Amino acid sequence: MSDRPPEADTRGTHEPGSPGLLRTSRALARIAAAAYWRSARWTVAASARASRRVMSAAVNGQSSAELFRSARDEVQDQARRFLGFGPRGAGEDGAEAGAAPVADEAEAQREEAAKTLRERGAELLRRSADVNFEEDAHPAYARILDQLAPDEGRILRLLIVEGPQPSVDVRAGLLPLKVTTDLVAPGLTMIGAEAGCRHLEDVPAYLNNLFRLGLIWFSSEPVDDQARYQVLEAQPDVGEAIKNAGRAHTVRRSVELTPFGKDFCKLCLPVETAELEALPGSVGDVGEPDAGEHGNGSN
Repeated sequence: MSDRPPEADTRGTHEPGSPGLLRTSRALARIAAAAYWRSARWTVAASARASRRVMSAAVNGQSSAELFRSARDEVQDQARRFLGFGPRGAGEDGAEAGAAPVADEAEAQREEAAKTLRERGAELLRRSADVNFEEDAHPAYARILDQLAPDEGRILRLLIVEGPQPSVDVRAGLLPLKVTTDLVAPGLTMIGAEAGCRHLEDVPAYLNNLFRLGLIWFSSEPVDDQARYQVLEAQPDVGEAIKNAGRAHTVRRSVELTPFGKDFCKLCLPVETAELEALPGSVGDVGEPDAGEHGNGSN
């Protein structure tokens, strides 16, 4: 008996003409043919889609840049599907997949808001055509009251009772020596002290808010009584502005209620002293300034 180990049988799949090698070759050939057929079919379909897109763009007047972007996106999506990755936005591009639903939802919200506005506009026109509909006051008056400070109510009462109030702008330069002048201090008034405002430093902000609400305007016309400007121009802040500007002069203007503001005051504010005193918790005439607190200061 020989001590040599038996040699392994190396015949089989590695020898030419063996059945295993033939089966493997036929399988590879089928895979190659299927891949070629799929790629050829995809190429033909992509070419047909591109041709249809070009013709559609030419008919609709689509720009070449838009055509290129849309064609590029479609080719990328088709290539991803062909390679088995799924459409763009899936998997690793999940953020892009969620972008379309978010955009659709935002567009739906905008359309709903526009629809609501149109419905409100239609209701407004319906009421305007209704001869039996009566409106006691402008619908904005309730919202305006919510946006007013107590001191602003005092200012409105002053303007409705006393009429337009004088104001001056201090400008640097003396006319006619200079063709143009520089604005140094605009809109100086005594409205805060005259109305009895508790916070004189906030009067410029009060006036701006009243102007924003359409209740007052800053007129370029002076009041009729010119003596009132002499009192205003003698106030410390006016004199200090003129002194700081060197050569300066004042431009006389006024602050008054708009027609909208007058109607608002008449409907919403108890301007008469007797009416105020009859209110629960009345503290007297709110239109009188506190002389001990404010003196004759201007704003």
